[in-house]
Amino acid sequence: MQQVEIRHDWTLDEIKDIYNTPLLELVYRAATVHRQYQDIAEVQVCTLLSIKTGGCPEDCAYCPQAARYNTDINTHALMQKDQVLAYAQKAKAAGSTRFCMGAAWREVRDNRDFDRVLDMVKGVNELGMEVCCTLGMLTADQATKLADAGLYAYNHNLDTSKEHYSEIITTRTYDDRLQTLENVRQAGVSVCCGGIIGLGETHEDRINMLHTLSHLPAHPDSVPINALSRVKGTPLENMPKVEFWDMVRMIATTRILMPKAMVRLSAGRSEMSMSDQALCFMAGANSIFTGEKLLTTSNPSFEEDHMMFELLGLKPREAFKTEAEALQVELH
Repeated sequence: MQQVEIRHDWTLDEIKDIYNTPLLELVYRAATVHRQYQDIAEVQVCTLLSIKTGGCPEDCAYCPQAARYNTDINTHALMQKDQVLAYAQKAKAAGSTRFCMGAAWREVRDNRDFDRVLDMVKGVNELGMEVCCTLGMLTADQATKLADAGLYAYNHNLDTSKEHYSEIITTRTYDDRLQTLENVRQAGVSVCCGGIIGLGETHEDRINMLHTLSHLPAHPDSVPINALSRVKGTPLENMPKVEFWDMVRMIATTRILMPKAMVRLSAGRSEMSMSDQALCFMAGANSIFTGEKLLTTSNPSFEEDHMMFELLGLKPREAFKTEAEALQVELH
């Protein structure tokens, strides 16, 4: 079969047709694309640590860390570097190759806390792991400082479509998010950007979000697909549970639109059976978060994921593999 091309000009109608393909046919098509661009037995294993929890001034309707909501989250100030590095070493020993640090900030400020994060980035990088951060909005100068410290990737999700965004967040704009992504890309840092389903959006909103992602100057290197974690005390606590089949449909569509991206099966995995997850991998997912917590919500343990990998014949993707492959191309 002829290899599909990488495109940045998908139309909304084309994406709608893909998204609405009968599910088994959609999974087959996505699996075919996946085989053309990825090692299907390889899954990127990432660990996410909340290095500063709660007290965020934003009003993201899904987030238990927003200061204005009464949730059961225990807030804590920025962690110490040695604590973070100890957690990173544990994650590496358990098979993770990417370590992501999240701080509940609206935006990065040029202060001592940011200097401490830069020091953490240097420390994790020295462990031989891909280091990622999600810290809120970034200026171009801050993105460059993170890159200079050894940051490999930066996560900043669009969450939903531009049309639905104001129903979920009012404390920053969609264009603010897009500007941060541009600042990250210009600094030479890998872009990690996806969204959340289950926020009360329509199927059209999901299609519009994927359209925006696929039309970025370069496709995100990582695209997390999250199912809403319904947390008591947040405005979305009573939303219906996301249908598993909707996750499969989103993953498969994302794989077809952005063949080279790592498509991450993210929040919501703790409510999936092993067979559910296997179908997501078949549909094109090739990245997960492992470890007991995703910032503040539950996630399968390292041990559970080891068992799943063994049963399904999966292996962790090596750190910095993209760069190693690029070097091989140059040498030959």
